[in-house]
Amino acid sequence: MASLVNNAHGGLNGAIGNAEKLIIDTDPGIDDSMAILMAFQCPEVEILGLTSIFGNATTEIATRNALLLCEIAGRENVPVAEGSSEPLKGGTPRVADFVHGEDGLGNTFLPPPNAKKIEKSASEFLVEKVSEYPGEVTVLALGPLTNLALAIKRDSSFASKVKRIVILGGSFFALGNVNPAAEANIHGDPEAADTVFTSGANIVVVGINITTQVKFTDADLLELKESKGKYAPLLSDMCKFYRDWHVKSDGVYGVFLHDPVSFVAVVRPDLFTYKKGVVRVETQGISVGHTLMDQGLKKWNTSNPWTGYSPVSVAWTVDVDGVLDYVRELLMKP
Repeated sequence: MASLVNNAHGGLNGAIGNAEKLIIDTDPGIDDSMAILMAFQCPEVEILGLTSIFGNATTEIATRNALLLCEIAGRENVPVAEGSSEPLKGGTPRVADFVHGEDGLGNTFLPPPNAKKIEKSASEFLVEKVSEYPGEVTVLALGPLTNLALAIKRDSSFASKVKRIVILGGSFFALGNVNPAAEANIHGDPEAADTVFTSGANIVVVGINITTQVKFTDADLLELKESKGKYAPLLSDMCKFYRDWHVKSDGVYGVFLHDPVSFVAVVRPDLFTYKKGVVRVETQGISVGHTLMDQGLKKWNTSNPWTGYSPVSVAWTVDVDGVLDYVRELLMKP
């Protein structure tokens, strides 16, 4: 039977005595922006770079926004590598501009960044950095998993050399947010997600069954706006659009903190419990993008599509107050 494990601070292969080398694969995105700026405020991580992907915006806009966020944080030296503009199987990607605005940043329409993307593609950059620091690099994946799947296909040793991949994705034994079966990031490229989940890499998955438990209410958003947080004015402006969508879509007077929660899982895994099991992703039919974990509750007498793959760690419970306190601490940090 799969065990429910509560990890001590720094557990789950995440010791934070020294700064953790981190690459953020991202589709900014309002809550992505929150997570990225939290990371820039967090001494426990050393950000090696950002890689862009479609999702909340097109890949081109996501690249622009990643460069903007580095500039806003005074971290223009952090490289930004542009990722794939389409899923593994091709076609026009689904873009959630109705959630994040035409510019991906809540229709704040900030001036363009001065910095430029690097020449390497996202998958090239991921392979290069993981090879440069084998066993030391964590990847925080906040969008569809196309870039990671391409890195795995580019270098067969990538999965064994990456320290861990922390994924915002899936909805485990709960409803999705694209349709009842699927969560947006996994639905955005289900073939890529299945490639990553079955790669044998050390994977931690934080699904929206967890992240929808953690939200900023209108009162929290007001507290952020009135705080002395370095990025509070900008994030407050972005969140107006995001909050209004939550009211219309979910009847929630506030915003879910999907990406910030996933960043917290990188540096504070003790605030979560996890179950381990093999996860597969449906790639056809009405349930495309559905994530299903074998919890190990039964010994199968024949092989099935889950047989023979390495288990991953799926976030099972969350200390909501602990995560909210940590998010507030970083977002309201002067």
